[in-house]
Amino acid sequence: MGIQAAFVVPHPPLIVSEIGKGQESAIQKTMDAYEAVARRICELQPETIIMISSHQVMYANYFHISPGERARGDFGRFQAEQVRFEVSYDEELTAALGSLAAERRLPAGTEGEVDKELDHGTMVPLYFVNRFWKKYQLVRIGLSGLSLMKHYELGQCIQKAAEQCRRKAVVIASGDLSHKLKKEGPYGFQKEGPEYDSRVMYALERGAFGELFEFPEELCNKAGECGHRAIVMMAGALDRREVIARRLSYEGTFGVGYGICEYLVQGENTHRNFKEKHEEKERQRVKEEMERQDAYVRLARRTIEHYARTKDVLEVPEGLPEEMYKTCAGVFVSIKENGSLRGCIGTVQPAESSLAREIIYNAVSASSRDPRFSPIEPEELDRLTITVDVLGEVEKAGSLEDLDVKRYGVIVSNENGRGLLLPNLDGVDTVQEQIDIAKQKAGIGEQEEIQLERFQVVRHF
Repeated sequence: MGIQAAFVVPHPPLIVSEIGKGQESAIQKTMDAYEAVARRICELQPETIIMISSHQVMYANYFHISPGERARGDFGRFQAEQVRFEVSYDEELTAALGSLAAERRLPAGTEGEVDKELDHGTMVPLYFVNRFWKKYQLVRIGLSGLSLMKHYELGQCIQKAAEQCRRKAVVIASGDLSHKLKKEGPYGFQKEGPEYDSRVMYALERGAFGELFEFPEELCNKAGECGHRAIVMMAGALDRREVIARRLSYEGTFGVGYGICEYLVQGENTHRNFKEKHEEKERQRVKEEMERQDAYVRLARRTIEHYARTKDVLEVPEGLPEEMYKTCAGVFVSIKENGSLRGCIGTVQPAESSLAREIIYNAVSASSRDPRFSPIEPEELDRLTITVDVLGEVEKAGSLEDLDVKRYGVIVSNENGRGLLLPNLDGVDTVQEQIDIAKQKAGIGEQEEIQLERFQVVRHF
């Protein structure tokens, strides 16, 4: 018992013939591959299908697992209300998954349901599965804004829950790949689109799940993918399992990447421990970085480590460069874990009596008071990458021509709010993008009048 197989599938509604009305013939390879997946599931006769959907309810720092006995859904929003679904949830497995996640301090559970209806990311795969196999219960899981590692860890919990409940189960990761493959497509073209799809399909067809952690956040964002986190969670459900990996199809006919792969479990393989391997790689990388870091970053790291272990604020140590005792400036401390943002807080103007105190204050805040994240725990410390930005004088910017996304940070403000964005950030390539993000952070509407300010930074890393 346990996970018998897993599948990566897309979820374009038009592949449903009642919706596509002939358009689906343009992605015949995808349709044929979907049928092959459905037939395989019928062969396996799973008691439970675990559906990981990128269109399930999604929270920034929480994994939502659908609660209750059953759920319904239809394709009414796609003008095909007659195509309906009703599923029974596997309540025992859902409860076991929640308990196992809690043991690992993963924020996951059945709270926060805002829509009981099945999402199309769930219904499209079931449209094909139900043609051949209907004797299953469902567990439906959403994604989150948490790190790829957290998604993998929840996948590990899925594996253990299926074994604990003695379920014969399959996992389906429902998500499209890049949405930016063609200029004439619905989302336009970005060169990162084909790059992402080629790279992810190469990893998937080989079952090389460790490579999924190596995708830069900038690449994923620019490619406009929606399925990467679902795939990573699926990979976690296959942790330490030998699999036969098979690429069934790939198409990008409509400017969106549709990839289908299957993974048949063959037994245990302790060498396929991708989480541990990635963590060890990250520890080595962080260790090498620490050897190169200057006094500014070393102070921030020392502060974060001290606070995570003791909950006390570090006193200003001796032996720092003289300017850190005698000068004052605004400071931003940014923390990443496994390449994903883990905290970032700072001050535009100095709030402390020295630069050293400013770094200490903001390092504590970034590691424990960023409302987007939970406080950093001691076991995370050897996976953190830290940067310290020391801000220069803030000055007015009369127009966009006075800004430079690489050179200047930007502050936007009006009577409704004030937002700041640092310069030279991954994935922010234009001044307009920089301003738009700063406005979002401030809660300023797109059409509202704003005042612009700029500043330079000295970045320590």
